[in-house]
Amino acid sequence: MKWVEGWYISYALLGLAAAGLMPILLPLLVGRTSGAANIGFVMAAFSLGGLTSPVWGGLADRFRLHQWLLRGGLICTAAGAAGFPFAPLLSGRIGLALLSGVGLAAASTVANLFIVEVHPQAEWDVRIGWLQTFYGGGQVAGLLLAGMIGQYAPEKGLWIAGGITLVAIPPAVFGMRRPSVVPNLPRPVLRHPAHHAEWPVGSPQHLYHHPNLAALRRLVASFGTPFSLFLIAWLFSFAGSAAFFSFYPVLMQAEYGVSPGRSSAAYALAAALGLILYAPAGKWSASKGPLLILRGALGLRIAAFIAVTVLAFAQVPARGWLAILSFLVVVLAWSLLSVSSTALIAYLSPENEGEGMGIFNAVTAFSGVIGAALGGWVASLWGYGAIPVMGIVGVALGFLMIISKRFDSHPTGQKHEEVPQ
Repeated sequence: MKWVEGWYISYALLGLAAAGLMPILLPLLVGRTSGAANIGFVMAAFSLGGLTSPVWGGLADRFRLHQWLLRGGLICTAAGAAGFPFAPLLSGRIGLALLSGVGLAAASTVANLFIVEVHPQAEWDVRIGWLQTFYGGGQVAGLLLAGMIGQYAPEKGLWIAGGITLVAIPPAVFGMRRPSVVPNLPRPVLRHPAHHAEWPVGSPQHLYHHPNLAALRRLVASFGTPFSLFLIAWLFSFAGSAAFFSFYPVLMQAEYGVSPGRSSAAYALAAALGLILYAPAGKWSASKGPLLILRGALGLRIAAFIAVTVLAFAQVPARGWLAILSFLVVVLAWSLLSVSSTALIAYLSPENEGEGMGIFNAVTAFSGVIGAALGGWVASLWGYGAIPVMGIVGVALGFLMIISKRFDSHPTGQKHEEVPQ
């Protein structure tokens, strides 16, 4: 196919391992011998890697190390996954999870550069769309595989994740063209939301733009603008959701009696359905405005988290299946959130949209770290049933901030031609 290149396979395999297998298998393996707090630390370390994307983006831009960063990132991700089962101490597990997260960030940061710095602009949208399809399809396959092996042998699943990531290296070596753009040219703004289920801290789309110190200083100086208020609302809502996703397979088994096989299969189904929902979500966002879609998606998540919380304490028939259905709503809402939040960030960003998206990506990664670590602490005190409550609180705080403010003006004070209501 004209729009698909051989190296896309590398990102399909990376999505399979790092976005499909590892988010399920890491908490399952840690949960066998440790408590909720340790699961939170490990998943927070895995998410922390997303905050290193400015380092890899800077190296790629300055020294043209795109291919080395991709290969090195794949090797680090593989080493962290395959070595994790051999680490008996929490410190070793945290270090290996961080190694995988850093490797994932390095490989994901340069993904779109292999498109925008090699091909003409008229081809970017189609090629990036196919790249996302490969990554999202890999994630769905990884979730299905995690469901088959996670319940009985999570350590073997992590070895498989490491091996699959190593297999991704040859297409990255022999199947891609070296970017030839002159260094230090302004990086074009890409407004493509992340088209895969909720694991955005390692997303090729979410790590294309990255923040710098100058952008962070301007953010601090513009505190109180619609842009900064939206970021705070996003931090609350995403941290609450991240806590739930970080503990998902353990939580579903402990509170609802849903085996890791069933919960992973449900996640795969939701991820596949979510891929189909992106196209209509884009149309709804364009016709009704991204702000309305964002509010609706947050409202859906609050309702779903309330249902999951009630089911954690109510002994009702088919409780496990009802919990799975509620979780499907949580995942499907991400398609709406991804599309609408990307559009709003482009609308609200002060001066440079790329810088605004970079700050948004950093806030997203930081929220994942907070959600995982705080979720572990909450669960260690009150049990896994408290994690959906944390989801309600976080998403509700973000929702209240979103509905209490009218994001109808640019941070510089200039009105846009079209208000996204």
